[in-house]
Amino acid sequence: MSEEIFDLIVIGAGPGGYVAAIRGAQLGMTVAVVEKRSTLGGVCLNEGCIPSKALLDSSELFHLARNRFGAHGIEISPPSLNLGQMMARKDDVVKKLTDGVAFLFKKNRVRSVAGSARLTGPGKDGLQQVEVGGETPQVLLGKKVLLATGSEAVQIPGLPFDGEGIVSAREALSFDKVPEHLLVVGGGYIGLELGSVWLRLGAQVTVVEMLPRLIAGSDGQVADTLMRSLKKQGMRFMMGAKVAGVEKRDGKLQARVEVEGGAQEIACDKVLVAVGRRPLTDGLGLEELGVQLEQGRIRVDADYLTSVPGIYAIGDLIAGPMLAHKAMEEGAVCVERMRGEPSQVDYGCVPGVCYTWPEAASVGRTEDSLKEEGIAYKSGKYSFMGNGRAKCMDETDGFVKVLTEAEGGRLLGVHILGPRASDMIAEAVAVMSFGGSGEDVALTMHAHPTLSEAFKEAALDVEKRAIHA
Repeated sequence: MSEEIFDLIVIGAGPGGYVAAIRGAQLGMTVAVVEKRSTLGGVCLNEGCIPSKALLDSSELFHLARNRFGAHGIEISPPSLNLGQMMARKDDVVKKLTDGVAFLFKKNRVRSVAGSARLTGPGKDGLQQVEVGGETPQVLLGKKVLLATGSEAVQIPGLPFDGEGIVSAREALSFDKVPEHLLVVGGGYIGLELGSVWLRLGAQVTVVEMLPRLIAGSDGQVADTLMRSLKKQGMRFMMGAKVAGVEKRDGKLQARVEVEGGAQEIACDKVLVAVGRRPLTDGLGLEELGVQLEQGRIRVDADYLTSVPGIYAIGDLIAGPMLAHKAMEEGAVCVERMRGEPSQVDYGCVPGVCYTWPEAASVGRTEDSLKEEGIAYKSGKYSFMGNGRAKCMDETDGFVKVLTEAEGGRLLGVHILGPRASDMIAEAVAVMSFGGSGEDVALTMHAHPTLSEAFKEAALDVEKRAIHA
Protein backbone atom coordinates (compact mmCIF):
# COMPACT_ATOMS: atom_id res chain seq x y z
CA MET A 1 0.00 0.00 0.00
CA SER A 2 1.28 3.47 -0.90
CA GLU A 3 2.33 5.53 2.10
CA GLU A 4 1.54 8.76 0.28
CA ILE A 5 -1.79 10.34 1.08
CA PHE A 6 -3.34 12.41 -1.70
CA ASP A 7 -5.72 15.29 -1.16
CA LEU A 8 -7.62 14.13 -4.23
CA ILE A 9 -7.74 10.96 -6.30
CA VAL A 10 -9.42 11.38 -9.68
CA ILE A 11 -10.65 8.27 -11.48
CA GLY A 12 -10.66 8.91 -15.21
CA ALA A 13 -8.42 11.20 -17.28
CA GLY A 14 -11.02 12.44 -19.75
CA PRO A 15 -11.92 16.13 -20.15
CA GLY A 16 -13.63 16.36 -16.76
CA GLY A 17 -11.04 14.33 -14.90
CA TYR A 18 -7.89 15.91 -16.24
CA VAL A 19 -9.26 19.46 -15.85
CA ALA A 20 -10.25 18.70 -12.24
CA ALA A 21 -6.81 17.26 -11.55
CA ILE A 22 -4.95 20.25 -12.97
CA ARG A 23 -7.24 22.77 -11.25
CA GLY A 24 -6.85 20.91 -7.97
CA ALA A 25 -3.06 21.04 -8.31
CA GLN A 26 -3.23 24.76 -9.06
CA LEU A 27 -5.14 25.20 -5.79
CA GLY A 28 -2.40 23.44 -3.86
CA MET A 29 -3.84 19.92 -3.67
CA THR A 30 -1.78 16.78 -4.09
CA VAL A 31 -3.51 14.90 -6.89
CA ALA A 32 -3.35 11.42 -8.40
CA VAL A 33 -5.27 10.38 -11.52
CA VAL A 34 -6.08 6.74 -12.27
CA GLU A 35 -6.64 5.95 -15.94
CA LYS A 36 -7.07 2.52 -17.50
CA ARG A 37 -6.13 3.68 -21.00
CA SER A 38 -2.51 3.81 -22.09
CA THR A 39 -3.04 7.46 -23.07
CA LEU A 40 -4.71 10.37 -21.29
CA GLY A 41 -7.68 12.39 -22.53
CA GLY A 42 -10.49 9.84 -22.32
CA VAL A 43 -13.00 9.14 -25.07
CA CYS A 44 -12.98 12.79 -26.19
CA LEU A 45 -9.31 12.99 -27.16
CA ASN A 46 -8.80 9.37 -28.15
CA GLU A 47 -11.95 8.27 -29.97
CA GLY A 48 -14.51 11.05 -29.88
CA CYS A 49 -14.41 14.84 -30.18
CA ILE A 50 -10.87 15.25 -31.49
CA PRO A 51 -10.44 12.44 -34.05
CA SER A 52 -13.93 13.03 -35.41
CA LYS A 53 -13.22 16.73 -35.95
CA ALA A 54 -9.88 15.91 -37.57
CA LEU A 55 -11.67 13.65 -40.06
CA LEU A 56 -14.50 16.14 -40.56
CA ASP A 57 -11.98 18.83 -41.51
CA SER A 58 -10.00 16.50 -43.80
CA SER A 59 -13.11 15.18 -45.51
CA GLU A 60 -14.47 18.70 -45.96
CA LEU A 61 -11.24 19.75 -47.70
CA PHE A 62 -11.51 16.70 -49.99
CA HIS A 63 -15.13 17.59 -50.76
CA LEU A 64 -14.21 21.20 -51.55
CA ALA A 65 -11.31 20.19 -53.79
CA ARG A 66 -13.51 17.76 -55.68
CA ASN A 67 -16.70 19.79 -55.95
CA ARG A 68 -16.19 23.46 -55.15
CA PHE A 69 -12.74 24.71 -56.14
CA GLY A 70 -13.74 25.19 -59.78
CA ALA A 71 -16.26 27.90 -58.89
CA HIS A 72 -13.41 29.85 -57.26
CA GLY A 73 -11.29 29.64 -60.40
CA ILE A 74 -9.02 26.96 -58.96
CA GLU A 75 -8.62 24.30 -61.60
CA ILE A 76 -7.13 20.98 -60.52
CA SER A 77 -7.32 17.40 -61.66
CA PRO A 78 -9.94 15.41 -59.76
CA PRO A 79 -8.34 14.72 -56.36
CA SER A 80 -7.69 11.17 -55.25
CA LEU A 81 -8.15 9.95 -51.70
CA ASN A 82 -5.25 8.60 -49.66
CA LEU A 83 -7.29 7.30 -46.73
CA GLY A 84 -4.23 5.92 -44.97
CA GLN A 85 -2.59 9.36 -44.90
CA MET A 86 -5.83 10.96 -43.73
CA MET A 87 -6.03 8.48 -40.85
CA ALA A 88 -2.36 9.01 -40.03
CA ARG A 89 -2.94 12.77 -39.78
CA LYS A 90 -5.93 12.14 -37.51
CA ASP A 91 -3.81 9.89 -35.28
CA ASP A 92 -1.06 12.50 -35.16
CA VAL A 93 -3.51 15.18 -34.01
CA VAL A 94 -4.73 12.84 -31.27
CA LYS A 95 -1.19 11.98 -30.15
CA LYS A 96 -0.11 15.61 -29.91
CA LEU A 97 -3.10 16.46 -27.73
CA THR A 98 -2.87 13.40 -25.47
CA ASP A 99 0.85 14.08 -25.08
CA GLY A 100 -0.11 17.63 -24.22
CA VAL A 101 -2.26 16.45 -21.32
CA ALA A 102 0.63 14.29 -20.08
CA PHE A 103 2.88 17.39 -20.21
CA LEU A 104 0.34 19.41 -18.23
CA PHE A 105 0.22 16.67 -15.59
CA LYS A 106 3.98 16.78 -15.26
CA LYS A 107 4.02 20.58 -15.20
CA ASN A 108 1.42 20.68 -12.42
CA ARG A 109 2.86 17.69 -10.52
CA VAL A 110 -0.21 15.53 -10.99
CA ARG A 111 0.58 11.85 -10.45
CA SER A 112 -0.64 9.63 -13.29
CA VAL A 113 -1.39 6.03 -12.30
CA ALA A 114 -2.13 3.41 -14.98
CA GLY A 115 -4.77 0.78 -14.31
CA SER A 116 -8.43 0.18 -13.54
CA ALA A 117 -9.78 1.62 -10.28
CA ARG A 118 -12.15 0.25 -7.67
CA LEU A 119 -13.32 2.01 -4.52
CA THR A 120 -13.08 -0.04 -1.35
CA GLY A 121 -14.39 2.53 1.11
CA PRO A 122 -12.81 4.48 3.94
CA GLY A 123 -9.97 2.83 5.83
CA LYS A 124 -7.59 4.06 8.47
CA ASP A 125 -8.25 7.65 9.61
CA GLY A 126 -11.27 7.76 7.28
CA LEU A 127 -9.10 7.91 4.15
CA GLN A 128 -10.63 6.72 0.89
CA GLN A 129 -8.99 3.60 -0.51
CA VAL A 130 -8.71 3.03 -4.25
CA GLU A 131 -7.50 -0.32 -5.54
CA VAL A 132 -5.67 0.00 -8.83
CA GLY A 133 -5.39 -3.10 -10.97
CA GLY A 134 -2.85 -3.38 -13.74
CA GLU A 135 0.73 -4.40 -14.29
CA THR A 136 1.57 -3.11 -10.82
CA PRO A 137 -1.48 -3.49 -8.53
CA GLN A 138 -1.53 -0.99 -5.69
CA VAL A 139 -3.79 0.81 -3.26
CA LEU A 140 -3.99 4.61 -3.23
CA LEU A 141 -5.11 6.60 -0.20
CA GLY A 142 -6.88 9.92 -0.54
CA LYS A 143 -8.92 12.40 1.44
CA LYS A 144 -11.38 12.73 -1.46
CA VAL A 145 -12.18 10.77 -4.61
CA LEU A 146 -13.64 12.26 -7.77
CA LEU A 147 -15.34 9.91 -10.24
CA ALA A 148 -14.92 11.03 -13.86
CA THR A 149 -15.01 7.81 -15.85
CA GLY A 150 -17.24 9.11 -18.64
CA SER A 151 -19.52 6.99 -20.80
CA GLU A 152 -19.65 4.37 -23.54
CA ALA A 153 -21.80 3.77 -26.61
CA VAL A 154 -25.20 2.20 -26.00
CA GLN A 155 -25.89 -1.12 -27.73
CA ILE A 156 -29.28 -1.94 -29.21
CA PRO A 157 -30.83 -5.34 -28.44
CA GLY A 158 -30.36 -7.46 -31.53
CA LEU A 159 -27.53 -5.25 -32.84
CA PRO A 160 -24.51 -6.13 -30.70
CA PHE A 161 -21.23 -4.48 -31.62
CA ASP A 162 -18.84 -6.88 -33.32
CA GLY A 163 -16.13 -4.37 -34.22
CA GLU A 164 -16.38 -5.28 -37.91
CA GLY A 165 -19.84 -4.98 -39.45
CA ILE A 166 -21.87 -3.51 -36.59
CA VAL A 167 -19.75 -0.79 -35.04
CA SER A 168 -19.68 2.12 -32.63
CA ALA A 169 -18.10 5.51 -33.29
CA ARG A 170 -14.73 4.12 -32.19
CA GLU A 171 -14.50 1.78 -35.16
CA ALA A 172 -16.18 4.23 -37.56
CA LEU A 173 -13.26 6.61 -36.99
CA SER A 174 -10.79 4.03 -38.27
CA PHE A 175 -12.27 2.22 -41.27
CA ASP A 176 -9.46 0.98 -43.54
CA LYS A 177 -11.53 1.70 -46.65
CA VAL A 178 -14.55 3.77 -47.60
CA PRO A 179 -17.74 1.69 -47.25
CA GLU A 180 -19.90 1.43 -50.34
CA HIS A 181 -22.98 1.87 -48.14
CA LEU A 182 -22.92 2.97 -44.52
CA LEU A 183 -26.15 2.55 -42.56
CA VAL A 184 -26.28 4.92 -39.58
CA VAL A 185 -28.66 4.05 -36.77
CA GLY A 186 -29.43 7.28 -34.93
CA GLY A 187 -29.90 10.84 -36.18
CA GLY A 188 -28.04 12.62 -33.39
CA TYR A 189 -24.73 14.49 -33.32
CA ILE A 190 -22.46 11.45 -33.58
CA GLY A 191 -24.36 9.69 -36.36
CA LEU A 192 -24.70 12.80 -38.52
CA GLU A 193 -21.08 13.85 -38.05
CA LEU A 194 -19.56 10.46 -38.90
CA GLY A 195 -22.13 9.97 -41.64
CA SER A 196 -20.94 13.28 -43.11
CA VAL A 197 -17.30 12.16 -43.04
CA TRP A 198 -17.91 9.00 -45.06
CA LEU A 199 -20.46 10.65 -47.35
CA ARG A 200 -17.85 13.23 -48.41
CA LEU A 201 -15.30 10.49 -48.97
CA GLY A 202 -17.59 8.63 -51.36
CA ALA A 203 -19.88 6.35 -49.36
CA GLN A 204 -23.62 6.10 -49.76
CA VAL A 205 -25.04 6.99 -46.34
CA THR A 206 -28.51 6.19 -45.03
CA VAL A 207 -29.62 7.43 -41.60
CA VAL A 208 -32.36 5.53 -39.75
CA GLU A 209 -33.98 7.49 -36.91
CA MET A 210 -36.93 6.45 -34.72
CA LEU A 211 -38.07 10.02 -34.08
CA PRO A 212 -39.65 12.33 -36.66
CA ARG A 213 -36.85 14.90 -36.28
CA LEU A 214 -33.05 14.91 -36.28
CA ILE A 215 -31.01 15.98 -33.23
CA ALA A 216 -33.63 15.38 -30.55
CA GLY A 217 -34.38 18.47 -28.47
CA SER A 218 -32.99 20.91 -31.02
CA ASP A 219 -34.76 23.85 -32.59
CA GLY A 220 -37.27 22.52 -35.12
CA GLN A 221 -36.33 24.91 -37.92
CA VAL A 222 -32.64 24.11 -37.44
CA ALA A 223 -33.31 20.36 -37.60
CA ASP A 224 -35.52 20.63 -40.67
CA THR A 225 -33.15 22.93 -42.55
CA LEU A 226 -30.15 20.77 -41.66
CA MET A 227 -31.94 17.70 -43.03
CA ARG A 228 -32.67 19.51 -46.29
CA SER A 229 -29.02 20.55 -46.58
CA LEU A 230 -27.73 17.03 -45.89
CA LYS A 231 -30.19 15.60 -48.41
CA LYS A 232 -28.78 17.98 -51.04
CA GLN A 233 -25.35 16.58 -50.21
CA GLY A 234 -26.63 13.07 -50.89
CA MET A 235 -27.42 11.73 -47.42
CA ARG A 236 -30.59 9.62 -47.23
CA PHE A 237 -32.99 9.49 -44.31
CA MET A 238 -35.58 7.06 -42.99
CA MET A 239 -37.46 8.83 -40.20
CA GLY A 240 -39.85 7.16 -37.79
CA ALA A 241 -38.03 3.90 -38.49
CA LYS A 242 -35.89 1.39 -36.64
CA VAL A 243 -33.43 -1.37 -37.49
CA ALA A 244 -34.93 -4.62 -36.21
CA GLY A 245 -31.97 -6.84 -37.07
CA VAL A 246 -28.98 -7.44 -39.31
CA GLU A 247 -27.90 -10.60 -41.11
CA LYS A 248 -24.83 -11.29 -43.21
CA ARG A 249 -25.62 -12.79 -46.63
CA ASP A 250 -23.57 -12.99 -49.81
CA GLY A 251 -20.80 -10.86 -48.36
CA LYS A 252 -23.17 -8.03 -47.45
CA LEU A 253 -25.04 -6.97 -44.33
CA GLN A 254 -28.80 -7.11 -44.76
CA ALA A 255 -30.53 -4.74 -42.36
CA ARG A 256 -34.23 -5.19 -41.69
CA VAL A 257 -35.70 -1.71 -41.27
CA GLU A 258 -39.20 -1.37 -39.86
CA VAL A 259 -41.18 1.64 -41.01
CA GLU A 260 -44.81 2.61 -40.73
CA GLY A 261 -46.80 0.21 -42.79
CA GLY A 262 -44.21 -2.53 -43.13
CA ALA A 263 -40.54 -3.38 -43.33
CA GLN A 264 -37.79 -3.46 -45.92
CA GLU A 265 -34.29 -4.84 -46.29
CA ILE A 266 -31.32 -2.61 -46.94
CA ALA A 267 -27.99 -4.01 -48.10
CA CYS A 268 -24.95 -2.28 -46.64
CA ASP A 269 -21.28 -2.80 -45.76
CA LYS A 270 -21.22 -1.26 -42.29
CA VAL A 271 -23.80 -0.43 -39.65
CA LEU A 272 -22.88 2.43 -37.32
CA VAL A 273 -25.00 2.36 -34.16
CA ALA A 274 -25.07 5.85 -32.61
CA VAL A 275 -28.19 5.99 -30.44
CA GLY A 276 -26.65 7.43 -27.30
CA ARG A 277 -24.23 6.71 -24.50
CA ARG A 278 -24.42 5.29 -20.98
CA PRO A 279 -22.38 6.16 -17.87
CA LEU A 280 -19.35 3.96 -17.19
CA THR A 281 -19.88 2.85 -13.59
CA ASP A 282 -19.24 -0.90 -13.85
CA GLY A 283 -16.46 -2.22 -11.65
CA LEU A 284 -16.07 0.91 -9.52
CA GLY A 285 -17.63 -0.71 -6.44
CA LEU A 286 -20.38 1.91 -6.15
CA GLU A 287 -23.14 -0.50 -5.19
CA GLU A 288 -21.11 -1.98 -2.33
CA LEU A 289 -20.38 1.49 -0.95
CA GLY A 290 -24.01 2.62 -1.23
CA VAL A 291 -23.51 5.33 -3.84
CA GLN A 292 -27.02 6.22 -5.00
CA LEU A 293 -27.96 6.28 -8.68
CA GLU A 294 -31.02 7.65 -10.48
CA GLN A 295 -31.84 6.25 -13.93
CA GLY A 296 -28.27 5.06 -14.28
CA ARG A 297 -26.70 8.38 -13.29
CA ILE A 298 -24.95 9.11 -9.99
CA ARG A 299 -26.91 11.49 -7.79
CA VAL A 300 -24.90 14.46 -6.52
CA ASP A 301 -25.55 17.67 -4.61
CA ALA A 302 -24.50 21.22 -5.48
CA ASP A 303 -20.92 20.38 -4.50
CA TYR A 304 -20.95 17.27 -6.74
CA LEU A 305 -20.81 15.14 -3.60
CA THR A 306 -22.45 11.73 -3.89
CA SER A 307 -24.51 10.07 -1.18
CA VAL A 308 -21.24 8.77 0.31
CA PRO A 309 -19.00 11.29 2.14
CA GLY A 310 -15.70 11.93 0.41
CA ILE A 311 -16.80 10.64 -3.01
CA TYR A 312 -17.69 13.09 -5.79
CA ALA A 313 -18.82 12.67 -9.40
CA ILE A 314 -18.97 14.82 -12.54
CA GLY A 315 -19.45 14.69 -16.30
CA ASP A 316 -21.30 11.91 -18.06
CA LEU A 317 -21.79 10.10 -14.74
CA ILE A 318 -24.27 12.70 -13.50
CA ALA A 319 -27.40 14.39 -14.85
CA GLY A 320 -27.26 16.65 -17.88
CA PRO A 321 -26.01 16.49 -21.46
CA MET A 322 -23.02 14.23 -22.09
CA LEU A 323 -20.71 16.92 -23.42
CA ALA A 324 -16.97 17.33 -22.92
CA HIS A 325 -17.20 21.05 -22.15
CA LYS A 326 -19.86 20.45 -19.49
CA ALA A 327 -17.57 17.89 -17.82
CA MET A 328 -14.63 20.29 -17.98
CA GLU A 329 -16.59 23.06 -16.29
CA GLU A 330 -17.85 20.67 -13.63
CA GLY A 331 -14.34 19.39 -12.99
CA ALA A 332 -12.98 22.85 -12.29
CA VAL A 333 -16.01 23.97 -10.26
CA CYS A 334 -16.05 20.75 -8.20
CA VAL A 335 -12.49 21.15 -6.91
CA GLU A 336 -12.95 24.87 -6.37
CA ARG A 337 -15.96 24.14 -4.17
CA MET A 338 -13.85 21.60 -2.29
CA ARG A 339 -11.62 24.58 -1.45
CA GLY A 340 -14.56 26.68 -0.31
CA GLU A 341 -14.92 28.83 -3.39
CA PRO A 342 -18.51 29.72 -4.43
CA SER A 343 -18.05 28.53 -8.02
CA GLN A 344 -21.04 27.38 -10.08
CA VAL A 345 -21.79 25.90 -13.49
CA ASP A 346 -24.45 27.87 -15.37
CA TYR A 347 -26.50 24.98 -16.72
CA GLY A 348 -28.76 27.35 -18.60
CA CYS A 349 -25.85 28.34 -20.83
CA VAL A 350 -24.43 25.01 -21.98
CA PRO A 351 -23.86 25.20 -25.77
CA GLY A 352 -24.48 22.25 -28.04
CA VAL A 353 -22.88 21.79 -31.46
CA CYS A 354 -23.37 19.37 -34.34
CA TYR A 355 -20.26 19.56 -36.55
CA THR A 356 -21.93 18.74 -39.84
CA TRP A 357 -21.68 21.25 -42.68
CA PRO A 358 -23.43 23.54 -42.26
CA GLU A 359 -22.82 23.38 -38.53
CA ALA A 360 -25.68 23.53 -36.05
CA ALA A 361 -25.09 25.24 -32.69
CA SER A 362 -27.44 26.34 -29.94
CA VAL A 363 -27.65 27.58 -26.39
CA GLY A 364 -30.61 28.14 -24.10
CA ARG A 365 -34.29 27.59 -24.76
CA THR A 366 -36.04 26.44 -27.93
CA GLU A 367 -39.32 27.83 -29.22
CA ASP A 368 -41.01 24.49 -28.56
CA SER A 369 -39.99 24.50 -24.88
CA LEU A 370 -41.10 28.12 -24.43
CA LYS A 371 -44.48 27.39 -25.99
CA GLU A 372 -44.95 24.27 -23.86
CA GLU A 373 -44.38 26.28 -20.69
CA GLY A 374 -46.48 29.22 -21.84
CA ILE A 375 -43.59 31.68 -21.66
CA ALA A 376 -44.14 34.84 -23.70
CA TYR A 377 -41.24 35.52 -26.04
CA LYS A 378 -40.14 37.36 -29.14
CA SER A 379 -38.01 36.00 -31.95
CA GLY A 380 -35.71 37.39 -34.60
CA LYS A 381 -34.19 35.55 -37.52
CA TYR A 382 -31.63 36.32 -40.17
CA SER A 383 -30.50 34.21 -43.11
CA PHE A 384 -26.85 33.83 -44.10
CA MET A 385 -28.08 34.46 -47.65
CA GLY A 386 -27.91 38.17 -46.83
CA ASN A 387 -24.54 38.05 -45.06
CA GLY A 388 -21.63 39.48 -47.07
CA ARG A 389 -18.98 37.22 -45.59
CA ALA A 390 -21.10 34.10 -46.16
CA LYS A 391 -21.59 35.19 -49.79
CA CYS A 392 -17.82 35.56 -50.22
CA MET A 393 -17.34 32.08 -48.77
CA ASP A 394 -20.14 30.65 -50.93
CA GLU A 395 -21.65 29.29 -47.70
CA THR A 396 -25.12 30.80 -47.50
CA ASP A 397 -27.12 27.84 -46.16
CA GLY A 398 -28.69 28.47 -42.78
CA PHE A 399 -29.68 31.25 -40.41
CA VAL A 400 -29.41 32.70 -36.92
CA LYS A 401 -32.46 32.71 -34.65
CA VAL A 402 -32.66 34.80 -31.48
CA LEU A 403 -35.28 34.28 -28.74
CA THR A 404 -35.86 36.90 -26.06
CA GLU A 405 -38.28 37.63 -23.24
CA ALA A 406 -41.38 39.44 -24.46
CA GLU A 407 -40.93 41.97 -21.66
CA GLY A 408 -37.43 43.10 -20.80
CA GLY A 409 -35.77 41.47 -23.77
CA ARG A 410 -33.43 39.13 -21.87
CA LEU A 411 -31.84 36.61 -24.20
CA LEU A 412 -33.47 33.18 -23.76
CA GLY A 413 -31.94 31.16 -26.58
CA VAL A 414 -29.86 31.39 -29.73
CA HIS A 415 -29.89 28.83 -32.55
CA ILE A 416 -27.47 28.93 -35.46
CA LEU A 417 -27.29 26.80 -38.57
CA GLY A 418 -24.51 27.85 -40.86
CA PRO A 419 -20.78 28.21 -41.48
CA ARG A 420 -18.66 28.22 -38.30
CA ALA A 421 -21.72 28.13 -36.07
CA SER A 422 -19.57 26.30 -33.52
CA ASP A 423 -17.43 29.44 -33.12
CA MET A 424 -20.25 31.94 -33.41
CA ILE A 425 -22.25 30.43 -30.53
CA ALA A 426 -19.61 31.58 -28.04
CA GLU A 427 -20.82 35.19 -28.31
CA ALA A 428 -24.36 34.08 -27.50
CA VAL A 429 -23.15 32.07 -24.49
CA ALA A 430 -21.21 35.08 -23.19
CA VAL A 431 -24.16 37.47 -23.53
CA MET A 432 -26.55 35.01 -21.89
CA SER A 433 -24.10 34.27 -19.06
CA PHE A 434 -24.13 37.94 -18.13
CA GLY A 435 -27.92 38.18 -18.36
CA GLY A 436 -27.74 40.27 -21.52
CA SER A 437 -30.58 41.12 -23.86
CA GLY A 438 -31.23 40.96 -27.56
CA GLU A 439 -30.90 44.73 -27.54
CA ASP A 440 -27.39 44.41 -26.07
CA VAL A 441 -26.40 42.33 -29.10
CA ALA A 442 -28.16 44.69 -31.48
CA LEU A 443 -26.27 47.68 -30.06
CA THR A 444 -22.87 45.93 -30.16
CA MET A 445 -20.67 46.86 -33.11
CA HIS A 446 -19.66 43.81 -35.16
CA ALA A 447 -16.80 43.91 -37.65
CA HIS A 448 -17.74 43.94 -41.34
CA PRO A 449 -17.75 41.69 -43.24
CA THR A 450 -18.04 38.82 -40.75
CA LEU A 451 -20.35 35.89 -40.17
CA SER A 452 -21.11 37.26 -36.70
CA GLU A 453 -23.02 40.17 -38.25
CA ALA A 454 -25.82 37.65 -38.81
CA PHE A 455 -26.20 37.43 -35.02
CA LYS A 456 -26.54 41.22 -34.78
CA GLU A 457 -29.08 41.27 -37.61
CA ALA A 458 -31.13 38.52 -35.96
CA ALA A 459 -31.11 40.51 -32.71
CA LEU A 460 -32.23 43.61 -34.60
CA ASP A 461 -35.00 41.54 -36.22
CA VAL A 462 -36.52 40.85 -32.78
CA GLU A 463 -37.92 44.40 -33.02
CA LYS A 464 -38.12 44.23 -36.83
CA ARG A 465 -35.16 46.60 -37.26
CA ALA A 466 -32.84 44.36 -39.29
CA ILE A 467 -31.02 46.45 -41.88
CA HIS A 468 -30.15 43.83 -44.47
CA ALA A 469 -33.29 41.66 -44.27
